[in-house]
Amino acid sequence: MKFALWKYAVHALAYGFGLGLIPFAPGTFGSLMGVVVYRFIATMGAASYALLVFLLALAGIFICGQTARDMGATDPGFIVYDEVVGLLVAMYTLRADTRWIVAGFIGFRIFDIWKPYPIQHVEDQLGLGLAIMADDIIAGIYTLATLHMVRLVLRKHTG
Repeated sequence: MKFALWKYAVHALAYGFGLGLIPFAPGTFGSLMGVVVYRFIATMGAASYALLVFLLALAGIFICGQTARDMGATDPGFIVYDEVVGLLVAMYTLRADTRWIVAGFIGFRIFDIWKPYPIQHVEDQLGLGLAIMADDIIAGIYTLATLHMVRLVLRKHTG
């Protein structure tokens, strides 16, 4: 049934051009796709980056919601578009060097899997597409806040 998703372009976007079909850890592979996208847009100015991520998130509400509806599921694991956007949120205004990218990737995966409050609550209260996007956006915000705190501590201790 998943292969029926090839019928519509919106579905191909939702499952990361096939990465979501990998039978193990599709969210991790979706987050890796987010790293690739981040490498392409990391040099944008903060305002342009934020606008692009906001537009991707808005599009994701439709993309993820429509795909989930078409598949008769609420948050199928093969939808990984939300992980891409969540990772992009996590990396906002961070340097695109390997250390920060690895820290962002790991931090995002931890928060996305752990789902600390209010992630699960928010996900349960929202409509299909918005719920799918919101939990990853909030995980991205938690990661972003954590990484910026680490950056401030490092800056204070290194000069």
